[in-house]
Amino acid sequence: MNTYFSGFFLTFIIIVGIDHSTRASNVQKESLSSITPSTLSTELITNMTTQSVSDSLEMATFGAGCFWCVEAVYELVEGIVHVESGYSGGYLENPAYKEVITGKTGHAEVARIHFNPKVINYDELLQILWHTHNPTTLNRQGNDVGTQYRSVIYYHNEKQKGIAEASKEAVDATDLWEDPIITTIEPLTNYYVAENYHQDYFENNPTAGYCSFVIAPKVQKFKKEFAHLLKEDNS
Repeated sequence: MNTYFSGFFLTFIIIVGIDHSTRASNVQKESLSSITPSTLSTELITNMTTQSVSDSLEMATFGAGCFWCVEAVYELVEGIVHVESGYSGGYLENPAYKEVITGKTGHAEVARIHFNPKVINYDELLQILWHTHNPTTLNRQGNDVGTQYRSVIYYHNEKQKGIAEASKEAVDATDLWEDPIITTIEPLTNYYVAENYHQDYFENNPTAGYCSFVIAPKVQKFKKEFAHLLKEDNS
């Protein structure tokens, strides 16, 4: 089995209380937080074509557990211009965090990645995804349990769909993961930017319990294993 999480599996168990208390505190903050989307997310989500913030950029949207973790990893990568936390795949319009974490809105926590395909391609983004979360556990990453933490690739166009399907099949045929990959590949639907306090969460809250015990070890592991993909200021 891939050992990405084994090094701090016991840590997950120890901090389960920290995990839930941290997320509960964010629900309280929600009444004080704006839900205004960032200026980088003005594209129309209802069609499946990638409408980038500029002609040179494309987008990818992944769900891989807590979006704070996913955002923290991808922000380190050369060629990625911006990463934002959001919600996708549900049926409730403009959902709030306190609604999404009930697991009743149908949304997944996701990271929206704006990247320069001349620097890093979509398949490389997928390789990062396969290595930095457990794609074999249904609706769970560590102590984060629920459909909102499901492993999912939301494609923006048919080209991304084909690349994702081929990548999943190829990785599933290796010994990277002992169990079968259950990550779903779905068209992007009902995407909403998460509340402001979720954006750049690890960067803004490095000493918070969840950040210290869960995200920081994951980031350090990623830096060692993917040093060749890091931005110069993150190496």
